Amino acid sequence: MQRDLSQGNIFSTLLLFALPMMAGNLLQQIYNLADTLIVGRYLGPDALAAVGSAYTLMTFLTSVVTGICMGCGALFAIDYGAKQPEAMKEKIRLSFWFVALVTAGICAVVFWGTDEILHLLQIPEKIYGMMREYVRIIFIGISFTSLYNFFAYLLRAVGNSAVPLYFLAFSSLLNIGLDLWFVMGLGWGIAGAAKATVIAQAVSGFGIAGYALIYAPGLRRERRVQKNNAQPAKKAARGKARSFLQIARYSSLTCLQQSVMNFGILMIQGLVNSFGTTIMAAFAAAVKIDTIAYMPAQEFGNAYSMFISQNYGAKGEARIQKGTRLAVRISIFFCIAASVIVCFLAKPLMRIFVDGSKHEIIAAGVNYLRIEGAFYWGIGCLFLLYGFYRGIGRPEMSLVLTVISLGTRVALAYLFAPDPAFGVAAVWWAIPIGWMLADAAGYLYYKKRKGRLIPDGHV
Repeated sequence: MQRDLSQGNIFSTLLLFALPMMAGNLLQQIYNLADTLIVGRYLGPDALAAVGSAYTLMTFLTSVVTGICMGCGALFAIDYGAKQPEAMKEKIRLSFWFVALVTAGICAVVFWGTDEILHLLQIPEKIYGMMREYVRIIFIGISFTSLYNFFAYLLRAVGNSAVPLYFLAFSSLLNIGLDLWFVMGLGWGIAGAAKATVIAQAVSGFGIAGYALIYAPGLRRERRVQKNNAQPAKKAARGKARSFLQIARYSSLTCLQQSVMNFGILMIQGLVNSFGTTIMAAFAAAVKIDTIAYMPAQEFGNAYSMFISQNYGAKGEARIQKGTRLAVRISIFFCIAASVIVCFLAKPLMRIFVDGSKHEIIAAGVNYLRIEGAFYWGIGCLFLLYGFYRGIGRPEMSLVLTVISLGTRVALAYLFAPDPAFGVAAVWWAIPIGWMLADAAGYLYYKKRKGRLIPDGHV
């Protein structure tokens, strides 16, 4: 199932690699989508507001380990494209323990500081107890999400985007079934929705890890060392140190980029919470729709990043440039299609999550969706820029673009939302403005330094 992205027709190679990733991301959204739908319909708007706020919090927490895995995956893909399997195996081993250590630290912090985190998010007293019960269970799933993402990015780095999809498909169906059973059948309430999600996450994490260890032995580092070819201990140690420094640089910058992005979203969630449970419930439902709508562009950007990484390792400058032009056209196509659907069907989409009698919640959600939906092309281009700079060994530029996008969003939202003349609409409009400013910065940087970013015959 491995696919060499540095060979063959670019359109078919890139699209066939990206499609399973898009489907996988869609199924991953079903984890929280099932919670939102079932909780909103059967447990009421207060429970929906609690789950929506918890989703934003968990997205931020898991973005740390996801960012590390994403950065490591770019390194794996560069080595794979450069046909350096031993270097890749060494990085796999070092990365695994690095990810495990970071994950353990996150779990310790969130379990110890649950109440402090919820107070920081300005959770209303009305739903505080409900949300605390939910997140204390959901936090358990961080380790399983970390396990899944490490092996998913590893397999994608060598061109296998199908297997991660299979495990997500099974676990997503399991999550829906358990949600219905625990919430409706057993009456476990919001805790039942959390338990269903954690069990499904465990299945996908352990499942993909088992597959990679059993059916992809070529990715494992061989422990046998032949005496005649053994490297001196000092040289081997220097090689490990270089590999670790590469891992630390890529993973820390990508992790920081993902964390900054989701921390900004978390700050927006805190501002939204200050407008009360009606806006919280509307935002919780609308964000799910929003995320699914631009998900194809997001995962296409991640697939494009792997394409860039493999070709960068293979020193394929012409293929990178041709693939980039093609990727922009494909991404904009996905974004325009999503914009049309969301803008015209905003109200029916909101009614999927919210009872039709909750007119204020639906109206607030529709307003959000029509503003964001009109500008999906902005975030589609931004995902490509993130993937491009990560793939050519410039993850720091992806971080800069994230800071521009999220910094603009947070600054404008907090500056204008308190003014009654703007209100919560300022929060909604700040988001696409941030996308477009970051797009402009990323494009101008590329045009100015094009020859130095991907020089022919680079090392």
